[in-house]
Amino acid sequence: MASTQFYLVTEWVLDASDEEVWRVLVAPESWPDWWPTVKRVELLDPGDADGIGAVRRMTWSTALPYDIVFETTTTRVEPMTLIEARAKGELDGIGRWTIAAQGGRTAVRYDWIVAVTKPWMVKLAFLLRPVFAWNHNQVMERGRRGLEAYLERRRVLNAEANAPTADVRRPQG
Repeated sequence: MASTQFYLVTEWVLDASDEEVWRVLVAPESWPDWWPTVKRVELLDPGDADGIGAVRRMTWSTALPYDIVFETTTTRVEPMTLIEARAKGELDGIGRWTIAAQGGRTAVRYDWIVAVTKPWMVKLAFLLRPVFAWNHNQVMERGRRGLEAYLERRRVLNAEANAPTADVRRPQG
């Protein structure tokens, strides 16, 4: 593997159903609402009815003092189990979300198979490889924490919306 190429794997186990997790991951435009390092997601092309061919421009901040901008094109969707996209720009490669129900919880795996293309990153990749991997892990951990908190807020709001209302009346007499 060239020093500019990375194969990074992230695994999360979330206290949420696979359906809850799927609904959030399949809607990248909402990621800035819960993932602190996702600064902006712009939908450039919605793709087909299944989202295949959808093109998004994504701007990410990182744990280090730089941002990354790239476009993704959704290449594969297997409902409730897999989302895959091709990245092109300051990172070039494939990102793949895989989710699986796990007894009331959900296992999430993200495979990020990319090469850096920013000129300074290309020049320093051989030296900064461990730093870039650490940075990726920090970004992903912030995503995990943000997603857990977001899903919990949604559960609380749904529970409140569905709670029976008490019939409070003034005593007569």
